[in-house]
Amino acid sequence: MVGLCCGAVGAAAQAGRVYTAADYARAESLLDSNVDALVYHSVGRVEWMGDGRFWYRDAGPDGATYVVVNPARGTKAAAFDRVKVAAGLDAAVRAGRLAGLAGRRIDAGELAIDDLRLEDGDRSVLLAMGGVWVRCGLGGDVVCKAAADAPKMPAEPYDLSPDGGRAAFIRGNNLWVRDVASGRETQLTTDGAPDYGYATDNAGWTHSANPILEWSPDSTRIATFRQDQRKVGRMYLVNTNAGHPQLESWAYPMPGDENVTMIERVIVDVDRRKVVRLKMPPDQHRSSLCDDLSCVGGHGWNDVQWSEDGTHLAFMSTSRDHKQEWLGVADAATGDVREVMSETVATFFESGGGLSGSGGVNWRYLPRSNEVLWYSERDGWGQMYLYDLATGKLKGQITRGDGNVSEVLRVDEAARVIYFVGVGKETGWDPYYRALYRVNFDGTGMRLLTPENADHEVTMSPDGRWFVDVASTPTTPGTAVVRDGEGKVVMEVTREDDSKLQAIGWKPPTPITVKARDGKTDLYGFLFKPTDFDAEKKYPVVDYVYPGPAEEPCGDRSFLPARGDMQSLAELGFVVVCLDGMGTAGRSKAFHDALYGDLADNTVPDQVAGIKELAAKYAWIDAERVGIYGHSGGGAETVAAMFHYPDFFKVGVSESGNHDNRVYEDDWGEKWVGLMKKNADGTTNYDSQANENFAANLKGHLLLIHGTMDDNVPPNNTLLVVDALIKANKDFDLLMIPNAGHDYGAANGYVTRRRWDYFVRWLAGGVPPVDYQMHADVGR
Repeated sequence: MVGLCCGAVGAAAQAGRVYTAADYARAESLLDSNVDALVYHSVGRVEWMGDGRFWYRDAGPDGATYVVVNPARGTKAAAFDRVKVAAGLDAAVRAGRLAGLAGRRIDAGELAIDDLRLEDGDRSVLLAMGGVWVRCGLGGDVVCKAAADAPKMPAEPYDLSPDGGRAAFIRGNNLWVRDVASGRETQLTTDGAPDYGYATDNAGWTHSANPILEWSPDSTRIATFRQDQRKVGRMYLVNTNAGHPQLESWAYPMPGDENVTMIERVIVDVDRRKVVRLKMPPDQHRSSLCDDLSCVGGHGWNDVQWSEDGTHLAFMSTSRDHKQEWLGVADAATGDVREVMSETVATFFESGGGLSGSGGVNWRYLPRSNEVLWYSERDGWGQMYLYDLATGKLKGQITRGDGNVSEVLRVDEAARVIYFVGVGKETGWDPYYRALYRVNFDGTGMRLLTPENADHEVTMSPDGRWFVDVASTPTTPGTAVVRDGEGKVVMEVTREDDSKLQAIGWKPPTPITVKARDGKTDLYGFLFKPTDFDAEKKYPVVDYVYPGPAEEPCGDRSFLPARGDMQSLAELGFVVVCLDGMGTAGRSKAFHDALYGDLADNTVPDQVAGIKELAAKYAWIDAERVGIYGHSGGGAETVAAMFHYPDFFKVGVSESGNHDNRVYEDDWGEKWVGLMKKNADGTTNYDSQANENFAANLKGHLLLIHGTMDDNVPPNNTLLVVDALIKANKDFDLLMIPNAGHDYGAANGYVTRRRWDYFVRWLAGGVPPVDYQMHADVGR
């Protein structure tokens, strides 16, 4: 790692506290990679089994146990004797019977199991471990061996069919399918070409090898697209190494480009190897929910839904500026398309309101009843509406009142009931707390199914008979229960045990509420204090920021032992603040629209107002020493704060910021700012939002950090700011991480330490320990 310093920032900080390695080690001990393991008996991933049971991984003081829960009987038990299974696995590895796990030592307390299936009346178990399928008999001494009937998956990333029998993948710009029982592969398309391939997850900041597609329920058809990027401008990055560097290049459209990524929708009949092209013009590469066609990391296609019999396909088309949505239905055999309905909004349309990037689209295609469930924020909140599929006419509004339908979890068409996660609907609750509700299609019978004043993380069974509810708050650990479809608790699963966390002196964050810039709107967030807090002292403030607008920066309100490095930084003698400012997600439409068209705002006025209010309330907050930091959008917000409020923010650490959305991917800027408008004098509506245009305002200490191979926010975003600061003759610091991506990878700990050093030196006036070696990673 190389730190490049542009200009001198001063000979030394004002003499103050000399920090020791022990001080930093204490701060490091509170990072998530250290404290997460101190909370026992959490229920994270819940996997429902075909017989109505589910399993989860239970981490306890002596290691992990895999537990099977039977809600119908109200019982839970270990899926198997982990000591015996570990011994059987270890013996099989040493005997050479598990080539895929060769060289690994299997420990009972650290079984890394990706999937498990109990078989033969629970007398054997099929385990997936690191891509290797192993079958272990559970009677007497456990004997394990490679599963002869294990699925044979392609080497490429794939999407598995609903029946588990076929895996679709991309090879050579074409779509292929593999029979997972025999391993036989079939090429489905033949005319794919570079920048004109099928199912590709490659547009702007996303460019993976994952296929984006949607299987029909009967596993015979695939809905996907041919993606046209042949005229799209390119992004270039060059790695750092001895010898000739390697060039990375990919299509990367930007706001205002005449040519952007387009998709041509197709349906592939897998058995007949026939490609049916939908009879419609090419569509924009847009989503009704996020800034990619796949909102869950290159798996699935959010805006596509099949009829149960696979004969028809419903899909949403989104305009380039995200202001218009169309729902169409295609005949899978002919490609004929019928437009059902559309909606146009003044700012941006979204079809779901999942917090922190969670959840999916909330619209539902219901051909059996000839209806459509539609999500809209037209009354100021995210609500569900019922439409006629044949006529496109509104039949009625389903949900009403304050608060959003965050995520539709289940639609019971027979009973005409919707189960959904809602936020902001309960008076006196934190508006970001999630809760489960049910409501009838006609809007009657709406009922809260998780009544505790807490954040509820819910996982429903496929048949809707049960759901697992993990209730917690930012200050209280979770309790997991199973409820029936009416919300009645049928059994307790487990309670999180944070006693070991408490034993190290851990303190939870303090939930806070302050007024926004308008003096009226409530803002919510967290305040972190040192665990040895002394109210007689004055503490400098560090503001952690992320401007959204796609999510809320402080995260959901579940119990977390660590939120990034906020508590760790507080431990070094700061008060750390996080506020969900106006323009971020999860609240009303007006709240979310607050920054539309002006990303230069970045919620900074709310941060200033909130910190000033806290300083007026608490004498131990020093509003004359305020620092700020953030990553990605938070990096851009940090620089905006330092440039637009130079007398308030004294120190800033900006990481991987998208400082100028004219050079960031098109979908982001065009959704939140609108389409680029070029004026007669050559200026645009994006110019005033470019941080580099205000570099001459810098007064305080600013550290800019970026990875040189960042394919999300390319490093030219930061270098534009660097160039402007040099031309303005400003002192600042620059740290470029060679070959690092958006999150720095192996250099993440180093960046964290440098961030702490910067605030210690320039905000606290202290002296950091020399070259402290971080041993833990930090979550973001």
